[in-house]
Amino acid sequence: MTKVDLSPRPVEAMSPRQLERRENLIAAALALVNEIGVERLQMKQVCERSGVALGTAYRYFSSKDHLLAAAIAEWHRLLLADLVAELRGPRAGLGATDRAVRFVRGGMRAYQRQPELARLRVAVAASTDPFASEALQGMARADSTALQAVTAEVPAAASDLVRHIVVHAWQGELTAWVTGRTTLGDARRRLEDVVRLVLNPYETPYPAPYEVQPAPPAPPVQPAQAAQAAQAAQAAHQA
Repeated sequence: MTKVDLSPRPVEAMSPRQLERRENLIAAALALVNEIGVERLQMKQVCERSGVALGTAYRYFSSKDHLLAAAIAEWHRLLLADLVAELRGPRAGLGATDRAVRFVRGGMRAYQRQPELARLRVAVAASTDPFASEALQGMARADSTALQAVTAEVPAAASDLVRHIVVHAWQGELTAWVTGRTTLGDARRRLEDVVRLVLNPYETPYPAPYEVQPAPPAPPVQPAQAAQAAQAAQAAHQA
């Protein structure tokens, strides 16, 4: 008996119409999470909101966990793009440490403004659905790529480890806040402290300010030279 492959269609193999349905499902899921929370959300509600039939939805997402993981990954991807673009603008003159601190600070503030999405990110991190795990791995890679863009000064030999530490510290502090083990302010301070700790050793020191050297002293005037100068000045005066 032939085994039927029930895996969702890969994104790269979707037609424009299929991509539109997928985007509608993601948009509906994010809207419903913000309205009713991740715990109460059902696939039927997402399908009703998006206009996609329930059976069709499972051609795009293997489970509710897969849909929610893809949804938070897409929202997070857009957040990262905004953060990187901001740091490439007027703040481009900052050092790597300051840029990375502003990067994670902006990210935490975005989740503060939409706490249900922070809860969603923490909830899907515990999923055992392999397609959800794949979406979350893609989100981690996006984090790493964005951090690389704002910390380009870090040597290649250390860059992977630095980014790994920062990404996992961000996830850990977000989880601690969402689960009530810490306040948002404490979570943000610890995360920024971690960023400074791992990036400061690679910060390029600013050159020492230029110091104006005093002019060398004039050579002493010899008596003969002084007499000649006096005679020249007297002759000029008489003329």
